[in-house]
Amino acid sequence: MISAAVFDFDGVILESADIKTNAFRRLFDGNEHAVAYHLEHAGISRYQKFRHITTEILGQPYDEETERRLGAGFSKLVLDEVLACPFVPGARQLLAQRSAALSLFVASGTPEEELREIVAARGLDGMFSGVYGTPATKTEIIRRVLAEGGLDRDRVAMVGDANSDLIGAREAGVRFVGRVRPGDPDPFAGENVPVVADMAELDRRWAELFE
Repeated sequence: MISAAVFDFDGVILESADIKTNAFRRLFDGNEHAVAYHLEHAGISRYQKFRHITTEILGQPYDEETERRLGAGFSKLVLDEVLACPFVPGARQLLAQRSAALSLFVASGTPEEELREIVAARGLDGMFSGVYGTPATKTEIIRRVLAEGGLDRDRVAMVGDANSDLIGAREAGVRFVGRVRPGDPDPFAGENVPVVADMAELDRRWAELFE
């Protein structure tokens, strides 16, 4: 059985993925190319997306002031909604139960300081051994978890809802389980990885998936 699990946050712990998508739509005045780029690169730093959208899609200059303005605007659009949105079904119960026996971590594309504030505000900080966000990549975060905890990579799993999560798990050499919300396109089609509809299903299938 695994001894540690690393969870993405938006779309895995909180049903907040659509909030982030809508924020990109509003921030870039409904530009669907910007939204598509965000969706294709789910799980990476919002600031990397801001730069690409501004320079490559909008053809505009990008500097520190642009980055500050976009970052502040994005946080203003999403923060209250993320603090109020529902948990992914079964997520809070799974975390409460599994944190008693396992080391649990968060690896998110959200800026780390903001992420930790959200985790604390949602009453989750006591359930995690570490909460990590950008600018580190998913690969870097998982490798840090392995190194600092002295963990055997064969006994660590990543749970995510985006290709960036799968890539991070594979590059770090840990197991992976995908979350695909019912009715959504499966980003892991053809990748031969197990998927669950929500964290309640993950909890039910825990022994099957992590033996």
